[in-house]
Amino acid sequence: MATLEIKNLSRLFGNTCAVDDLSLTIGDGELVCLLGPSGSGKSTVLRMIGGFEEPTAGAILIDGQDVTRVPPERRPTGMVFQSHALWTHMNVFANVAFGLKLRRLPKDEIRRRVNGSLATVGLEGYGERKTSQLSGGQQQRVALARSLVLEPKILLLDEPFASLDQHLRERLREEVREIQRRVGITMIFVTHGQDEALAIADRIAVMRDGRLEQLSRPDRLYRQPQTEFVAGFVGQMNLLQGAIRSNVMSVAGIDLPVALADGPATLALRPEDIALEKRGDDGGADVMRVTDFGTHLSIEVRTRCRQRLKIMAPPGTGWSAGMRATLSARKFSVYRDGKLCFMPQPCDVRPAAAA
Repeated sequence: MATLEIKNLSRLFGNTCAVDDLSLTIGDGELVCLLGPSGSGKSTVLRMIGGFEEPTAGAILIDGQDVTRVPPERRPTGMVFQSHALWTHMNVFANVAFGLKLRRLPKDEIRRRVNGSLATVGLEGYGERKTSQLSGGQQQRVALARSLVLEPKILLLDEPFASLDQHLRERLREEVREIQRRVGITMIFVTHGQDEALAIADRIAVMRDGRLEQLSRPDRLYRQPQTEFVAGFVGQMNLLQGAIRSNVMSVAGIDLPVALADGPATLALRPEDIALEKRGDDGGADVMRVTDFGTHLSIEVRTRCRQRLKIMAPPGTGWSAGMRATLSARKFSVYRDGKLCFMPQPCDVRPAAAA
């Protein structure tokens, strides 16, 4: 296990700044996900940690030792790539043993460690198989075993399940989390899938345009997004432009008490935090579409001022397209200049007149 400290890390590609003055500390045995859209710089950060990209500025420390200029093969890190990067002319055992052979370890030691690593990832007895005979999920397990067998202090995973189907991704990410906990290794996991990050991470670092937007536990990241970008990127969120007048923000047929100065602002409402009440002609919103997911209804409504909102409701509540409704909010947050500026706890709101 190991600690990782990133200090003011930057990476330029010509005139393009892929990573911009990033600082981040990861604790011993912690699993941190780097989450962000394509082009946010998360994979570049991972490659710099592993030594596959050289920083333009900044420092990378592992257990307090500066490894910024240390080549990949001399760093106490292991890397699992999205493409698996397995040698198809070798069997599973030879793929996993490759790095150990380069270290010139005794044959008995190599066999013991390879068999142990394969057992760790659930591939005991697969050593003699060709990698071409394995499923995509099994190939990814081999790639994971090949990194774990080198006993790295920090394991780096760059969107390792992106090419797999949804059910296999879900199963493998749970297995990786279980392995991480059992082995106790520090792990950094790059993904653009928010569900993946929320499911396995101790903390999530959300990146945008090469910068760190927020670093938080999954529950805090979801419930208290500190920037408008995080609010819109993590989970479903209704982001509505409006204005505050006399400590009240009126948006989408809802009057919200907001202790802020007058002026424009953005209201953020989670679908599960909006309540619907059936009304007749005086309703403030039209139900446009209802999708039954079994566990909940996803309802799309349009207010009289043409704003569209996504709302989550319990199943069996009788909602259908064409109905009228009044909206109220259980929780909300308000952003100005992209930053969180108001989040009442608890929130006291009331439905407004039809918008």
